[in-house]
Amino acid sequence: MYLDELDTPHVRPEPGPPQSCGRRGFLTAALAGGALSLPLVGVAAPASAAAVRGRVYTVGKRDTALNKKYPRAEFRGMWVASVLNVDWPSKPGLPVAAQKAELRALLDLAVKRRLNTVLLQVRPSADRMWVSTLGEPWSKYLSGTQGKDPGYDPLAHAVAEAHRRALSLHAWINPYRVSMGTSLNSLVSTHPARKNPSWTFAHGGKRYYNPGIPAVRNYIISVIKDLVKRYDVDGIHFDDYFYPYPVSGVDIPDGETYKKYKGSYTSVADWRRNNVNVFVRDVHKAIHAAKPRVVFGISPFGIWRNRSSSTLGSATKGLEAYTSLYADSRAWVKNNWVDYMLPQLYWNQGFTVADYNVLVDWWAKQVAGTKVKLMIGEATYRVGAGGAWNDKNELRDHLTKTRSVPAVRGQAFYNATSVRANPLNAMGALAAAHYTRPALPLPLPNLRSTRPKTPAITSAVRTASGVKLSWKSSASGERIRFIAIWRWESTGSKMPNIQATGKNLRKVAARTATAQSWTDTGVVRGKRYWYMIQAISQTGMDSAKASAIFVKA
Repeated sequence: MYLDELDTPHVRPEPGPPQSCGRRGFLTAALAGGALSLPLVGVAAPASAAAVRGRVYTVGKRDTALNKKYPRAEFRGMWVASVLNVDWPSKPGLPVAAQKAELRALLDLAVKRRLNTVLLQVRPSADRMWVSTLGEPWSKYLSGTQGKDPGYDPLAHAVAEAHRRALSLHAWINPYRVSMGTSLNSLVSTHPARKNPSWTFAHGGKRYYNPGIPAVRNYIISVIKDLVKRYDVDGIHFDDYFYPYPVSGVDIPDGETYKKYKGSYTSVADWRRNNVNVFVRDVHKAIHAAKPRVVFGISPFGIWRNRSSSTLGSATKGLEAYTSLYADSRAWVKNNWVDYMLPQLYWNQGFTVADYNVLVDWWAKQVAGTKVKLMIGEATYRVGAGGAWNDKNELRDHLTKTRSVPAVRGQAFYNATSVRANPLNAMGALAAAHYTRPALPLPLPNLRSTRPKTPAITSAVRTASGVKLSWKSSASGERIRFIAIWRWESTGSKMPNIQATGKNLRKVAARTATAQSWTDTGVVRGKRYWYMIQAISQTGMDSAKASAIFVKA
């Protein structure tokens, strides 16, 4: 079990003599009835110039109950779309300084809303927002001209700024879309699609790579591997675009491809689904071969199949990803070809065609018994659009529902522009009800990661603005991404059990250096507090031990 899956784990002190508590007292540790009791002998507030040193404790047996109100670890994401300059940059051709400032503002917005993950679209249309030599051009949504160097590395900037804010950064990739128009001549001459026109087809006013051609799939995988190897991204993310959405009366023009590559398939639909399945499976393998600790997730259309089509389907009546997009999202889950699933449930509670609550329960059943984490995609952009979405509490109530379903481990909001606009104060109402504390990233122990080494509290000093907590992290071992800081108000007679919940989680700090500090400005002068810190890895794994200290503010 991992610390996000606990309720009230205990801590046990490491062997050794009590450590000094500075000039005005010391800590002694004793075990009473299996729980840790820390009598305090003469401990009072240290002088402002004095330091109180912490002790390290081993995390003991853990419970598996999850806290519905204060989850310790929860995925809280925000999509930032670059296609058509939906979110960022606000328009093409902005100066570098303006583009960087806009992105930093969106990252600050995520922090303000107590989110912890940004899904940044960096390959909107077979183009790129990072440095590469594989032939795909710079995105026109940066400079206004496809192939023009924007003068900086947007993805490198995004990763650095996100991590500085203790945010995870997932690179959002659209795998098959080549262009928002149909003309190949609109692409730069060096574009892989211009060089290999047979790799593409036009459909519904756009141009796409053909998922049925093995060389196409292999090329896209090489692009993804190149990105993963070059950049310290936390994840690779796909949205709901696989085969294009249906156009009434118009079939996908891949008949010749089917004849050439169909193998034993007698059904075009089954063949198309297999093409996507093979691609998803191979992307998953390629990412983890390049960097085992990079997570792979997909945000599919919310309905897999309706119950009228399959007894395994949901009690819905809408478009099916399985038959319309050839996206067998349920198979990806059952085969563990993804690390997380983030279905887009962009409907309200009680909607007769696709009831939000019905779909949450259906998806929860699908991930049961798998290694796949389940999060839910939320339609922030629909707030205020009419009907049930004119209720500012619709989004709030979505999270009330998901928090009651243990399999659901978080949510993401589309899109950044609507999160910033906050229509009807819906995000404010949601945060007041559900995001009163920060949350750590979900632990993913299956990504071959180990627990990071425990940071050591080096001092806790009373200052004019609060309590300054300082610590030192190990530079060796599993890479530390974040530092989690808890605080309890206490009489000092006992150290409270380490919390699995986020109720007492006060700060998630970025690990920016070996020696760090943070000042807690929320303390009340004269009250006594316990502080506890742990290291958190890129994959959400917590340190096996925790540093704790008792302080009078």
